[in-house]
Order: sequence, then C-alpha cells, then structure tokens
Amino acid sequence: HPQVIQNRHQHYRRLQYRAMSTEESAAKKLKTSKMIGTHNGTFHCDEALAVFLLRQTNTYRDADLTRTRDPKLLDICDIVVDVGAVYDPEKLRFDHHQREFDGVFGYGYGTKLSSAGLIYKHYGKEIISNHLNLSSEDPKVETLWLKLYKEYIEAIDGVDNGVQQYPAEIPPKYRSRTDVSARVGWLNPAWNQSVDSKSVDARFEKASKLVGEEFLSRLEYYGNAWLPARELVQAGLEARSAVSPSGHIILFEHFCPWKVTDLTTPKYLLLPVNRNTTFSLCQEHLFDLEKELSITDDQKPVYVVYPDETAGNWRVQAVPLSPDSFISRKPLPEPWRGVRDDALSQVSGIPGGIFVHASGFIGGNQTQAGALEMARQALTM
Repeated sequence: HPQVIQNRHQHYRRLQYRAMSTEESAAKKLKTSKMIGTHNGTFHCDEALAVFLLRQTNTYRDADLTRTRDPKLLDICDIVVDVGAVYDPEKLRFDHHQREFDGVFGYGYGTKLSSAGLIYKHYGKEIISNHLNLSSEDPKVETLWLKLYKEYIEAIDGVDNGVQQYPAEIPPKYRSRTDVSARVGWLNPAWNQSVDSKSVDARFEKASKLVGEEFLSRLEYYGNAWLPARELVQAGLEARSAVSPSGHIILFEHFCPWKVTDLTTPKYLLLPVNRNTTFSLCQEHLFDLEKELSITDDQKPVYVVYPDETAGNWRVQAVPLSPDSFISRKPLPEPWRGVRDDALSQVSGIPGGIFVHASGFIGGNQTQAGALEMARQALTM
C-alpha cells in the first residue's frame, strides 16, 4: 500500500537521523574529553591507583576510561597505563610488563616500578601541588613527593612486580592479606560471579576510588601534620645553642609529637611510654635533618625537652642511636632510673620529679625548668 511504504520510508529516515546524531555526539565527546586506557579483565592495585592519580591532574581530571587489550582501541586513547608493552613518556604510554623494562624511582629507591610508580614519578609533584595548594616550586612539594613514594607507592610497586620484602628462605610467621593491594584484589569478581565488562568496570572504579582516597588521606597527613612537625624540629635544632652551649639539648616550647602510635587516627599525638609499640615522628625528622645539615657527632642533640600534651608536665627524652634503636645516645643517669616522685627529686636534687623510665630513655618533671635541669645534669653524669 503506498501509504504504508511512505510511512516506512519516514521511519527509516528518522532512524538514520538518530544514528547520525548519536555518532556526531560520540565524536564530539571524544574530541572534548580525554580518554585513559588500561587493560580489561582482572584488575590490580597499580593501574587502579594510576588511573586515580591521572584524574587528579589538570589534564585528565574529567577523563573517561577505556578498559581493553585491543591495540586499535588503545591507540586512540590519550594516555595508556599498564598495558601495551611500551614505556614512552613522550607518547604517553606507561607500561612496565615488557621484558626490557627495568625502571625505578631513583633517589635511593631501587624497586622496579609498576604503572602506579610510573604515573606517580611523572605526575606526582603536580598532584601534590594541586591538592595542597602549593606552588610547584615550593621545596615542600619534593619533600612530600619523596615521602609518599617511600611510605605508600613503593609497596604497591613491589607487590605488583613480585618483589620480596625479605629473603624468600625466611618464612613469614603469619599471612598478611590486608594491605591495600590485597584489598583491591578482593574487589574483583569471584570465579562464579558475573564477569561482563560493565560490572567489572564498575568494580574497577570502586577499587580506584579505594586506593586513591587512601593515597589522598596519606598526602593530607604528611602535608598537614608530618611536615609541620619537621619545621618544628628544624627550628629547635637551629635554636639549641641558646638552650645549652654544647648544643646537646633541644627545647620545644610547645608539644612535640616525638613518637606516634597510629598514623590513621588523632592518637598520633600521644606519647606512649612503651616505645616497642611506637612509630617515630619528630624523631624521624631529627635524624633526617642531622644528615641534611651535616651535623657532626659531637654537635648532635642528646636530649629533647618538651611539654606533655595532656598532663601539663614536661618530658626529657634521650635521643636513640638510630631511628630503630632502643639504645640511647646517652640514657638518663642510672641512679635515677626506675625512681618516681619525691624519691626522684631527692636522688637528683631537682624539685618536681615525676619519673625516669627503668631504661633511662625518658623522664618527667612538673616544670620546664625542672626538665631542663634534668637534661643539663644528665649531660655531666
């Protein structure tokens, strides 16, 4: 029937128009949006973080993601990570699986890089600068760039490349599968769950967010807590000759987080007495700055005096021989060790005594003057 034929032709033209409009819209989006490429299938922590990091840069902030191993599809991506067997920063190709690849971060770090380490090495400073609103020329940016590689990225590189933390012949005493690489791995579908590309891509985005938000949390901690502590230690080092002509005593007028227990909670400002369970903060900075400033052994601090955070008392802390050592450069005097309160005041001749630990690595007094006097007398005993 002529009318039926005419209706069919009109319907066909409408379908053609819609198809052309869809293609034009897709082409327009492709031209205006950056595209990140990575492999499909089972995902890992390194490319999950690499994609997240790229999306923290100005260039790829709103980038789309293609997960594929098809070379033709990867070729039209603006940047490709963890697939393609090419590492060429100028061509924006960042794979580490090729036989000849042996790239490392440098600056004393020798672990083979994964795609996370590659992207961090090339874009990490920009990400840090953007997130903390620092000038790209600010020396803090490089300090944080190196610190975050050491504390977060390197382990991801090592796990992805199968680099052992210690000799293989030493069996671990327990199994650890709670690190961030393991947690990302658990987000992959189980063998009997759907592996269609849409659902796996959604799982990948969840994994990328998990590892990326943890990265940003670390960055904020190091930028807003760890770095200010470094500045506090540097100021104390520079002023120590005014406290003691020998330069062996550092005085902090305000609380100094000398050692911390948990970097993920506000408890990092506590000072526990059991140093077997602690992790250094200002102590770490002290050793780093002594090296950077080339302070000779005879000029290195022996004691650090600072106020207790909660009790309003004062502490005198003996500096250890090294960051991981339980042996102090000069422990507090043996007659004071294990003695408390009035008995300590009597044996030391210094009013306001509170305690001295049995090993002599730390002591306390009710006043700043009393803690300083403990440090000064200890230098001579």
